[in-house]
Amino acid sequence: MDPNGPLGRAIVEELAGLGASVYTCTLDEGEHNQCLHEWKAMGLDIHGLVCNLSLHPNREKLIETVSAHFKGKLNILVNNVGTYIAKPTVAYTAEELSFVMETNFGSAYHMCQLSHPLLKASEVGNIVFISSVAGVVGVAVACGTPYAATKGAMNQITKNLACEWAKDNIQINSVSPWFIRTLAKDLIPNKILESVVARSPMRRIGEPEEVASLVACQLHHISQAKSFVLMVE
Repeated sequence: MDPNGPLGRAIVEELAGLGASVYTCTLDEGEHNQCLHEWKAMGLDIHGLVCNLSLHPNREKLIETVSAHFKGKLNILVNNVGTYIAKPTVAYTAEELSFVMETNFGSAYHMCQLSHPLLKASEVGNIVFISSVAGVVGVAVACGTPYAATKGAMNQITKNLACEWAKDNIQINSVSPWFIRTLAKDLIPNKILESVVARSPMRRIGEPEEVASLVACQLHHISQAKSFVLMVE
């Protein structure tokens, strides 16, 4: 779980607040240390390290550390790593496309592969992908079409892995929120924000805590019906 930004932090605090022992990672060492200090003061069981999950070796290091911390077992993996480059499709370079695809989808795919033995060993494994409405319906997203493509891939892998890993007692889900109040909001022009709000049934953007609650709710419902429910869409 990467708490980079308000959404990741909200999910970490929601799960830890419900009694989970959480291991997280982030890019910013200063922010990471500050969060760990605050979480300790709150009495939350949260640990972590600083690493860039867009790089393969860092993912492997993280899972090795997590495996040692949780003694070879893992109940929940939340894939929340993400980035975007706000520019038209025709302006994307091959390097930029590869970076967005590898950071968003490639990292999530690889983290699932690396985590599989730990999730299987727990006998009650769960994976949650943090996706987006942009991966469900066609929208002219400010985050760029490649971003939407990574989220669409994330939604599809949710369905396929739910079937493939059901025999291992691993349930797979994804959460696809609309626009959420994160640090990215500060980078989006007001005109686009106004358009987003106008298209939202509640006429506002979502809060990180609302998505965090949904993640926790999914995990709760799956645990209550885990014998026959593969995923909740």
